[in-house]
Order: sequence, then C-alpha cells, then structure tokens
Amino acid sequence: MSLLPPLDDAALSPDARAVFADIRATRSTDYVNDFWRVLANDPPTLARTWAAVKEVMAPGALDPLVKELVYVAVSVTNNCEYCIHTHTASARAKGMTEAQFRELMAVVALANQTNRLANGYRIDVDERYRAPLAGSR
Repeated sequence: MSLLPPLDDAALSPDARAVFADIRATRSTDYVNDFWRVLANDPPTLARTWAAVKEVMAPGALDPLVKELVYVAVSVTNNCEYCIHTHTASARAKGMTEAQFRELMAVVALANQTNRLANGYRIDVDERYRAPLAGSR
C-alpha cells in the first residue's frame, strides 16, 4: 500500500494538473499511472521528476528499447516492483521479446554475482580499464 494516496484528477493542485497535462501530451495518452499520482502529493517533486524523465528518456544516442532494458535491469537490482512492472510493459511496447527479457534477466543475475565477488574481494581495477572514454576530459 502506498504511504501517500494516489490523487485523482479532481484532487490535483494547479501545478500538478499542469504536469499531468504534459505527461498526457508527451505520451499521447489519457492514462497517468499511480507513480505520478502519488508524486502529485508533492508538486515540486512531481515536476522535478517528470522533467528528468522527459530529458533522460527522450530520443538520444541510445535506442528507446535499450533505455527501457537498462531501466528494467536497474529496477530488478534495486528490487523496485513497481518499476519492474511498468518498465517491462514499456519495453514490451517498444518491441522487447520474451527471449530478450529472459536474456536480460540472465545478464542482470550475472552482473550482480560478479559485482559482489569483485566488491567482496576488493579487486583492484586493471590499469588498462582506467583510461577515460575517448573525447572526455
């Protein structure tokens, strides 16, 4: 159960109502999910979070499906049930197959296992992997 109630449209402040209008327009839908409805209890957090989502999830160097797959992977690692379900649905809508989902889960499980081993053993990073990305300062 949510610690704050999801607000229906009638209970929205003017600021939250404006964010919901932008969510609907940006996503071309009338549906606003409960994540946003709970955040509407704190309109500044709602606006700040929606602005970040719009910026980061907008078209860019990464394919939209890749962004959703990364989101699912991080959500699984963080054990966020809500995000696992919503971003799996978004990934499916962007073309993720069942085989891709199963492979993603295998990669997430492997990464968590090897991360824990590397952290537990406090393995020093090889010098060759410490080089900055090309073009970075």
